[in-house]
Amino acid sequence: MSQLPTDLKYSEEHEWVKVEGDKVRIGITYFAQSELGDIVFVELPEVGDEIEANEPFGSVESVKTVSELYAPISGKVVEVNETLDDSPEFVNESPYEKAWMVVIEPTDKDQLNQLMDAEKYGEMIKQD
Repeated sequence: MSQLPTDLKYSEEHEWVKVEGDKVRIGITYFAQSELGDIVFVELPEVGDEIEANEPFGSVESVKTVSELYAPISGKVVEVNETLDDSPEFVNESPYEKAWMVVIEPTDKDQLNQLMDAEKYGEMIKQD
């Protein structure tokens, strides 16, 4: 899996998490978008919304299916990637750069310790 940045953490629901100081950037993994196929629509929360760990915070719609996005950790949404409204294909083309979904201020940073590193996540998706 050459597509796994090692500076990120990963959830069992195939979200990635990048710690940026006091904030956390969240998106879906290359593996997730490849399973979904061509993304045609992304639904995200609003700035100011609270998201809860392991609860849906939005969805991605592909030509095949609609898939919930599950929050890897809890927090308050401080930024939403609005470019995905017009360019949902970024999720397929650039899942780790252009297609981040939200930036949150975590309410419990300890939740980050429950996420996987790239190596563990890579092992998990090999088994799928």
